[in-house]
Amino acid sequence: MKFKTSFITLIGLCSVACDDTTDTIGIFTDSDNINASASVYEASTHSLLADSVLSNSNSSYLGRMTDPETNMQIKAEFLAQFGTLENYEFPAYDLMVKNEQGEIEADSIEIRLYYEKYYGDENNPMKVDVYELDTANVVREDTTYYSNADFSRYINRHATGPITRKVFTTKDFTLSDDYLESSSYTPNIRIMLPKEYGTFIIKKYYENKGFFKNSYNFIRHVCPGFYFKLTDGDGTMVKMRVGAMNLYFRYKDAEKDTVYVGMSRFAATPEVLQNTYVENDDLAELVENDTQCTYLKTPAGVFTEITLPVNEIYQGHLNDSISQAQFSLYRYNATNQESAFEVPQTLLLVRKQDMYTFFEEGKVPDEKISYVTSFNSSYNTYTFSNISNLVSYCKRERNEESAKAGITPEAWEQQHQDWNKVVLIPVETNQDNNNNIVSVTHDMGLGSAKLVGGATDKLKIQVIYSTFN
Repeated sequence: MKFKTSFITLIGLCSVACDDTTDTIGIFTDSDNINASASVYEASTHSLLADSVLSNSNSSYLGRMTDPETNMQIKAEFLAQFGTLENYEFPAYDLMVKNEQGEIEADSIEIRLYYEKYYGDENNPMKVDVYELDTANVVREDTTYYSNADFSRYINRHATGPITRKVFTTKDFTLSDDYLESSSYTPNIRIMLPKEYGTFIIKKYYENKGFFKNSYNFIRHVCPGFYFKLTDGDGTMVKMRVGAMNLYFRYKDAEKDTVYVGMSRFAATPEVLQNTYVENDDLAELVENDTQCTYLKTPAGVFTEITLPVNEIYQGHLNDSISQAQFSLYRYNATNQESAFEVPQTLLLVRKQDMYTFFEEGKVPDEKISYVTSFNSSYNTYTFSNISNLVSYCKRERNEESAKAGITPEAWEQQHQDWNKVVLIPVETNQDNNNNIVSVTHDMGLGSAKLVGGATDKLKIQVIYSTFN
């Protein structure tokens, strides 16, 4: 619906003018004799339940929290593979210190889960079971895994239980406060594995050094990774960026006969594979019952869908160029009870029909049919300053595809209900040294925002047209 219309001159607007049939930005001078008009349209919004999201992420999550806004529990578990340096080598067999039986033996082996932040109470005890995965059924690098995937099917089929258990708090009470507050300390959860597992890894190296040629071989012949399954605790969620498996052993100096302690480190990073499993109970009830607003909830929770009024925007403006199409989404302030979760900081706007393939194909925003914006805490808004290319694209696609099919545009719309729908998705982005976005992943942190919209409040889209006289 058109909300209001006004006629304005182009002064101050020439820097944003563009032709809706191109992707370029044009700059015009007074001699171009261009006028502009502005109109405001209403768009409908509603919450969209996301039963799962692509869980390949730069971060992994472990813990359980209760959403204070809905009183629903959110649980996160994850699996991680550990990679090796190419052509990694242990010391020569003869230099390895042996036990009394004359066999190689590891001193110890541990996993360190380094975390960058946590939600909830640092003193709250949480319990995690660690399961070894199966070399005969590995989690594949070329397969897409979503946050509701059953990762338990990758557990070692011969295992009778977890390889180890760990009760942890985010604050490590075994360390002094001075050390915890020092610059040399990186917060982590330390999980000891059985020494026998470390011995197994060392022996596999001397059995076949090719198993350590690269991470691919290491995962399929030595250590396929681990599943970290939460079994008890509530009130804490940890966000991890990287994990490491440290294997300690002793070896001798060939000339001095001195014994040294060696350490082999195998890293768990996104370059290998990390996937998070999420349980987010009963969000469907929230989406169905609370329609007087829209929500953004992470992880794997709720998005906001917008139906763009493309036909209304073009009605009476078929010969005009859309210079700018802008809108802002306003966030309701959270109560003290609701503020335990963070406000999602970055939003991706993508066509609804692309909301899965965008992530599966590793795409980045192109400012044509996909965009990102950041939360503005000063104005409590998310603003998309110009989606004119997207509006033009939707209209052009509708006309071209209906012509190809030999049907009317209206009939084509009935067959393609999502042609003018977009979805707002909380994401995390990575930039290169030039601040270009190089990757986009789902925001798997604990986030929530309640937006003005839904059944009662329409979203206002401001559109500026350029007309050549």
